[in-house]
Amino acid sequence: MSHPATEHGASHGSVKSYMIGFILSIILTGIPFWMVMDGGASKATILAVVLVCAVVQVLVHLVYFLHLDSKSEGGWNLIAIVFAALIILIVVVGSLWIMWNLNYNMMSH
Repeated sequence: MSHPATEHGASHGSVKSYMIGFILSIILTGIPFWMVMDGGASKATILAVVLVCAVVQVLVHLVYFLHLDSKSEGGWNLIAIVFAALIILIVVVGSLWIMWNLNYNMMSH
């Protein structure tokens, strides 16, 4: 049973919205898995597809399962999403930078 919006503006999900999110998650997991297992495409293509599907899947989870959008909570959810994305970007870029730097310094000698 679906409930109307609460006093905070966030609505509960319906079975339909959960099923849509679940099916999209299965598809967004299956496509990269199939490409990696098949191995027919180039590594750059596979990497690009995996990254795009990962970003889209994060958005699917935020919208369909966590019910985060720009309208609920007076827009504060959008600010929280942008902040979380910034932190994730800093962690990922920093980790890649450190790994590249270590690889360059350790393997060049």
